[in-house]
This record gives sequence, structure tokens and C-alpha cells, in this order.
Amino acid sequence: MTTPIEAIAGLVIGTVESVSPDEIRILLELDAPQATALNTGTPAAFPRLNGYVLIPNEAGATVAYISWIGIERSPYPKRAGLKDFGLIDLPFPLRKMCVSPVGTLTSRRDRVSKQTIFELSRGVVAFPSVGDQVLMPTPEQVGAIVGAKETDRRVRIGTSALAASAEIKVDPDKLFGRHLAVLGNTGSGKSCTVAGLIRWSLDASEKAMTDAGCEGQPNARFIVLDPNGEYAKAFVDRGDQLRLFRVPPVQGTEKELDVPAWLWSGHEWTAVAHAQPGAQRPLLLRGLRELKSGHHEDVPREAVIKRHLLVSSGRIAAMLNIGSTAFAGAVGARFDCARLLLSVQEDATRFAASVDLPSSTLLQTLSTEVAAVVDPRRSGQYFNDFLVSDLETVRASITKVTDAFPDVSGVAAGISEDAPVPFDVTLLAEHLDHLAAEQGGNFAAFISTLGLRIRSMLADHRLGGVIAREPPTSFEEWLKSYVGDDGARNGPLAVIDLSLVPSEVVHVVVAVLARVIFESLQRYRRLHPDGLSLPTVLVLEEAHTFIRRGKEDEGPASSPSQLCREIFERIAREGRKFGLGLVLSSQRPSELSATVLAQCNTFILHRIVNDSDQNLVARLVPDNVGGLLRDLPSLPSKQAILLGWATPIPVLVEIDELAKEHQPQSSDPDFWNVWTGKSARHVDWGQVSRQWSASTAPIETAEGRNADVAMDTPTDESSFDLDDDISF
Repeated sequence: MTTPIEAIAGLVIGTVESVSPDEIRILLELDAPQATALNTGTPAAFPRLNGYVLIPNEAGATVAYISWIGIERSPYPKRAGLKDFGLIDLPFPLRKMCVSPVGTLTSRRDRVSKQTIFELSRGVVAFPSVGDQVLMPTPEQVGAIVGAKETDRRVRIGTSALAASAEIKVDPDKLFGRHLAVLGNTGSGKSCTVAGLIRWSLDASEKAMTDAGCEGQPNARFIVLDPNGEYAKAFVDRGDQLRLFRVPPVQGTEKELDVPAWLWSGHEWTAVAHAQPGAQRPLLLRGLRELKSGHHEDVPREAVIKRHLLVSSGRIAAMLNIGSTAFAGAVGARFDCARLLLSVQEDATRFAASVDLPSSTLLQTLSTEVAAVVDPRRSGQYFNDFLVSDLETVRASITKVTDAFPDVSGVAAGISEDAPVPFDVTLLAEHLDHLAAEQGGNFAAFISTLGLRIRSMLADHRLGGVIAREPPTSFEEWLKSYVGDDGARNGPLAVIDLSLVPSEVVHVVVAVLARVIFESLQRYRRLHPDGLSLPTVLVLEEAHTFIRRGKEDEGPASSPSQLCREIFERIAREGRKFGLGLVLSSQRPSELSATVLAQCNTFILHRIVNDSDQNLVARLVPDNVGGLLRDLPSLPSKQAILLGWATPIPVLVEIDELAKEHQPQSSDPDFWNVWTGKSARHVDWGQVSRQWSASTAPIETAEGRNADVAMDTPTDESSFDLDDDISF
């Protein structure tokens, strides 16, 4: 029977030769294992790079991983206890290795099971001294080092080949609670790792609920922002647990992507419209406030009527600025002027019936004064030339009424441009034109570029059902759909396919989604006096596209990309407090925001070849893993280095393989088999073209309506139906 002292002696493989804070040099014994060690009870590969050794001391045992193995020529070692006189010293090969200390392993005796339990803690309590013995770890110690035996490690992600194929598990609280970055080159397995983390977490949750006798599905919230459309296939088997959002047209259980423009904040509108800070931005924010105020229940009817009358007054002012060619001379011009004045008369009469005295009297007077101008110019179905004095008379009459009515901005001062209040986005550009016309001078010309940008964005047919759905979704239903219903009854996983969102606005769409999700969790915690948060995981693929590194001295966001980076930097800094965990996947970490990467406490590093990316990762990771990171260029697919808060020490992991049908659609193209006919590819460009062009029709703007109306066709452009919900 082997005594404890003999068992420990059998594990000794060398002695400490030199010590520094980040490197310990070890001289291996002559009889130390050459390739396979049998003295730990089971065969183990030794010595191997990234393997582990123990150096016992008064604090327990220092855990170190092997970073270098080599042979140095030295004099032949003298045998202990013998005197080899007369021998000539010749250069003799001695095996040595360098190890990096990463943690401390301690042991305790369990009173119930009477077994020895090993526990690993981060950091080195006591460094070894020269001459200390170095031991190989037993399988039980290896399991403790990689955390295979810890009860809080609930989700398995793979195995460690250098740790006797021990299971590698992680604690979801640590993995997602302090942000995770999955980094690696294209084809290294990042997407499969991200999909696996989500799937394995949900599977582990379901198993725990089943073991506890609970019914239902996990009350989890995973929200995946997928710019390449990779993840829909990976989770199609989850059935009603998956909520998939896509740009129209959609099929089956897919839902139409809905990021309504009324949900955008003033900051986001400023960035997407490139509104200049001098005059355009204040006018844009005012226009948003007024359009949103028009739907507010506290706004009196007179304030809404005033807004309609000001629009008509602005059109009259525009005609006067152009000159008589706009309202006299040609038949079409006279008719357009008459049509505008008649619509003012009709609106005034209709408005008068919807308000009380004395407002109704003012409106009736306006209708009479407009009729006194129009009727003398009428000749059957035609009109004679209008004079400048005619238009100025009508505008003065409108001003008399509007001066007596309250202003929308005054009675609805509490409505912010950031408030999630629905409004008709198709009216924004036209409304800004009228606001600019009220200012007079060259203000309208300066603002026209702002309206042109907004009109061009709304004219993109791909955005029709995304930012201006009719009828609009209520804010409550939107939050249930995208963040998740109570108890995650509508499923714990939401995949938002952004692959067909136009590149001009995809940054704004991502920024809006991230901001609203973050702020919804902020308000959730505020409504709970006990400070409970709603744990949610936000996954961002191709993170380098949306969180691109910028200058630290940049001012407020002036572009959609800068806006997107700002919101994710805020989530990275503050998201943990409100239960929002961030998972970033990127192939170019050197292009990512340094602020976001610095807030990530756990890293899963796949193969990284680029020097600048390697250097950045080496500066960011929180552990002494310089030697381990040198493996990054040679890592095969499916293997990764796990380090950071979710694991006590860095560990090389072979990620569990997902079934083919559960992998994201990010595999390498199969050129050869297609070329040689082994894999068929049938092309129907007709089907592609039909689907491509089958999106919703372009949003009908005021400009578009005017372009489609013949000059001699009477239409009422300025009349509004107050019985319906007025769009302002």
C-alpha cells in the first residue's frame, strides 16, 4: 500500500530553478515522463504546452500552465550520495520548462463524504522559492482547476483535451452578467459558439426546471441582432420558443420587422437626417415635438386647428414669395390658388362646428372673409387672376384666428422629442417645410436639404413596413414582442434578421433596438422598489460593423455609426446594473470600440491571425496569459481559449459541436463540389427578382402625391378630417 508521502513523491517531476512574478523556470527530473505520464493514476500527456503543474507551498499549491519546453546543455549531473571521481564532465541535455502562475489550489476535508475537496482561487497567494518541488496534478485536481466539479457551473460548453478531457462548464451569471466577447477570424467557429451558448443555456435551464418539477419554458430573454441572417436556421427547431423578425415579405410564423420612426429619439433623428446644429437640428426637434403633441390627450382642439391653419398660411406665403406666376396668369396657377383658398374656407367652416364659442365665431368669420375674396374671382368653373392683396387678406384673416388660439408647443410642453408617442412620419418633411416658411427669409432654402434627406429615406420601399407600419403597433405590444412577454410566454429567444435593412439606416435601427431594450430594463427596475432586474442577453453579431473604434474627443453623435457606438458603450458601462448582458461576436477586435472591449470581463478567443488583433487582445485580457495567447494563430476550428471572469484560470476548450441543422448559416462555400456537379445548385432568378421587388409599396409622401396629381385635377390638399385622429 502506498503511503501519502510516497504518493506525493511519485508525482514530483522537477524543481524550481528561478522565480519571477510572471514566469517560473523549472528543471525537470531525469526520470520525469518523456511523453506520457502514468504516475497520476491514469495516462496523461506530459509535458505539453498549456498543461498544468502544481508547486506546493504554505498557502496550498500554486497552479501554473506550461508556456515553454526546451532542452539546455549542462554538465552531467552528479548522482546524489555517490562520488564519481575520474569522470570527465561533458555537455548533457537537461529538460527545462517555463510556467506562468495563474492561481492557487487549496484542499479541505468534507465532513459528510470524508473526501478531499479541491478549490481553486484566482491569483497567487504565495510564490514558490528556488528548490521547491513541482508536481503533476491528479485527475481530481485537474477537474478542480478547470472547474468541472463546481456546482455553480451549470452550462457545459466543451471539454479540455489537456485536462484529461474534463468537462468545461460555465456559470451563466458570470458569463453573461459582465459581458462576453467572442473573437476570432472568419471560419474559426465564432457563430457556432454563440449559437451553442444560447442553445446550451436554454437546454440547461429546461433540464433544471424538469428536475425541480416545474412546468413551462425558461423565463430567459435572448435577443440576437443578426446582420447576416445566419441564426434563423440555427433555432428553427425551437418552435414557439423562437420569435423571428424580418424585413417584409415574411413567411409562416415569421414576424415583420417593426422599428417605428415614432420610437426614435431626437438624437437618433438628428443623426439619420444629418441635421446641422445651427438651425436644422432645433427645427427638427421642434417638428418632432409638435407632431407627437398632436396625438396627446391634453392638447385642446383649438391648438390642433391652429396647426392646420398655419400650414395653409405657410402655403400662401410660399405663393407670395414665388410671385404672381404661382397664383395668376396661367390657368393652372389660378386654379391651384383657388383650390388652396377654397380648402381654407371649407376647413374653417368644418372646424367651427367642432369647437365652442368664441372660437367658433372666429372660424365662421374666417370662412366668410375667404369667401369674399374667392367669389368675385369665380367665373363658372374657372377663376380670374388673383391679386397680391387677395392672398395677403386671407393670410391676415388666418393670422387673426391663430393668434387667438393656443399653441401646440405651449400646451404640450411635457411632450419630449424622445417620447415614444406615435405620429405620422410621412408628414414630417412637409411639416418642417411649413415651420421653415413661418420663419421667413432664406430659412426655408436652408432647411430644404433636411426635408430632402428625410423624403429620400422614406421613399426606400424596403423601409415602408419597418419604420411606418399601418396601423402602428402599440408601444406595449412592441415591448412584449421584442423584449419578451411576462414569464417569456412568447418564447425566450428573439432573432432580429437585419440582412435586408438598407445600409443607410441599419446603424440607426440597431441603435434604436439596443437603446429601447436598455431603457425598458432601466424602467423595469425603477418600478420595483426591491431593485430587482430583468436578466436579458443582447447578442450583437459582426460587432466591428456597429461599434467601430472612434476618437475619444468626439462630440455628440453626428452620424448613425457614431450614434450606434455611443449606445453600446453606454450598455457596456451600465448594462450590468439593470440586468442587461452583452455578447459581442467579431472577427476584427482591433476595429472595435476600446471602451466596449474594456468592459467585457470574459473572452472566448478563437483563431486570430492578424498581428494588430493579437496585440489588442493581449492588452485587454485580464489575466497573465501572454504565453497562452501565442497559440491563437494556430488554433484549429472548434477550439478556443476561455479566460476572464467566467473561469478562474485560462483554459483551452474544444467547443462542443452542434448538429448540422443547428449551426448558423455561416459555413464556407462549397466551390469544388458545385463546380464538379456533386452538389446541385439550381438558379431561378425570376423567383429572386419577384421576392426582391415584392416588398411593400413606397411610402406615399406629400411630394409623391403632388407629383401624381394632374395640374387641372381639383384635389383638396389642405383639408383634414378632425373626426378621425388628426395626424398632428
